[in-house]
Amino acid sequence: MGIDPGLTRCGVGIVDVAPDRSARLVHVGVIRSAVDAPVAERLATIARGIREALAEHRPEVLAVERVFAQHNLQTVMGTAQASGVALMLAAEHGIPAAMHTPSEVKAAITGYGSADKAQVQHMVARVLRLDELPQPADAADALALALCHAWRGAPAAAAAAGSLTPAQRAWAEAEKRSRRAPARR
Repeated sequence: MGIDPGLTRCGVGIVDVAPDRSARLVHVGVIRSAVDAPVAERLATIARGIREALAEHRPEVLAVERVFAQHNLQTVMGTAQASGVALMLAAEHGIPAAMHTPSEVKAAITGYGSADKAQVQHMVARVLRLDELPQPADAADALALALCHAWRGAPAAAAAAGSLTPAQRAWAEAEKRSRRAPARR
């Protein structure tokens, strides 16, 4: 499950990813809260939406976008608060949680850490074999987070826990070797 945190729009995306890295869309949506509502009510709305997705789909892991610095402090605070709600709910449900930066997600999905929203939407649609781009961008970002974690974070986390499948073990070893090898240009 990927969460693109936000106080006004919180993207939620759930995918099934096979050992060969192919993926299938399970759920995508955006939890919206009223801009004029008190912050506590807005966070409760976000928590309700995430709880419903957790109860209905029972994901094995939750990945949240790591808050990054912006010039707008109010936006950063709302994003951080929504992230905290998602991380708390993962802990309450006994689900491992991870955080990924926007550039990590973009690099995992598009191969370029500075890709724009449209490029991420197109690649998410392509990877999941969707007929249309996931809308709005918050939904596509949540799916991108879920895919990023499945492709990058899940094998490392499973290796640490000693619960890799043979395919994941081979993939994790290949990843380790590629990090040690000098880059070829």
